[in-house]
Amino acid sequence: MAGSDIKSVFIEADLNAADNASVAAAAQPNTDFTIDGTDASGGVATFAAARILTVTTAGASDGTKTVTITGTDLDGDTITETITLPGSATTTAGTKYFKTVTAAEISAQPAANVSIGHAAGAADVVFAGRSRLKGAFIVNSATGGVITFLTNGSAGTEIMKLGTVASATAERDVTIPSEGLMFDQGIYVTYTGGTDEVFTNMTIFHA
Repeated sequence: MAGSDIKSVFIEADLNAADNASVAAAAQPNTDFTIDGTDASGGVATFAAARILTVTTAGASDGTKTVTITGTDLDGDTITETITLPGSATTTAGTKYFKTVTAAEISAQPAANVSIGHAAGAADVVFAGRSRLKGAFIVNSATGGVITFLTNGSAGTEIMKLGTVASATAERDVTIPSEGLMFDQGIYVTYTGGTDEVFTNMTIFHA
């Protein structure tokens, strides 16, 4: 009897709460930020799952100045993102998911303190190559939401979305009919993490 070619991957939600200074503490650098935030060690900020980054300014005189952040994505590839500061004391989120942050620089010295952190948005990789998604077993959390399945990275093409329910004891067992869903360039998931995580853990089946 031939064995099954189905593989399973277990993913736990990243419970690290959103933090405006997890990458770099509030400062007024001339150019380069010191990567010394609450999730940083040895000059590198590292997350359990890849996270959306934020830039927070304490003043209202730094509008149009930009912060360029460098790090790695879920596949270990180098990525950069530039976030423009607003003309008010507020937090601005980026759109890319960073697994690590290795450097950040500002276009001109800010008039007020600026810090770099992460938002609730999280992403993880199931399998980096071509594969068919066959199903998922999800243990829900106290917050309902959506898990998005994508191909070609965490900012790639959406293939499927699964809703979760707001019940920490509920489970959801999803079987995809026929041959499953094809993900040509890897299987990735995005979701809300932190204190409002939309699931506790899940086992994903692919072949």
